Amino acid sequence: MAAHRARMTKLFPALALTACASNPHSTTATKTPPGYTLAKTGDLHDFDFIDGAWTVANRRLDKRGASSTTWEEFPATICGKVHLGGVANVDELVFPTKGWAGLTVRTFDREKRQWSIYWISSRTGTMYPPVYGGFDGDRGEFYGMDTDEDRPVHVRFVWTKQGPDRATWEQAFSFDGTTWEVNWQNTLTRVAACP
Repeated sequence: MAAHRARMTKLFPALALTACASNPHSTTATKTPPGYTLAKTGDLHDFDFIDGAWTVANRRLDKRGASSTTWEEFPATICGKVHLGGVANVDELVFPTKGWAGLTVRTFDREKRQWSIYWISSRTGTMYPPVYGGFDGDRGEFYGMDTDEDRPVHVRFVWTKQGPDRATWEQAFSFDGTTWEVNWQNTLTRVAACP
């Protein structure tokens, strides 16, 4: 839900976006943080659970890459829909107290058996570089590269399914290629219908 990217702070020109999306292995960082891989795979039905309506409790670090320990908490809602027999899914994440929203687009490459997760923010209207990966059981890991305030970062998403009506997601950045800093967490709880 990945919707949810605090890393959406910089606009990317269309050509740069295309270059990043077509070559996820390109990076300016010289080190690779623990666990980082673009080889994780998954299953076509990994994200079937996202279909439907959810409330979301968000917890976001106020300053990334600055050793901050101050967290902000705020609500959100998600309306998710699975398409093409599971090959794609889309969810809209609305932050009512923030005045903005986001759209997550996930696609499954049948040949690679790998998910690509893209984020679009209503604040910019731009689609940002994806993270790649899949689930092993109820835990999904997804990795990619991006920038945060002009700093190159490794990105990690971790999804955890906790039964049919609950899931968690977290986002972490590595600024130094050595350690991960978790900067956004959310807990999803299924509700009856989208608003």
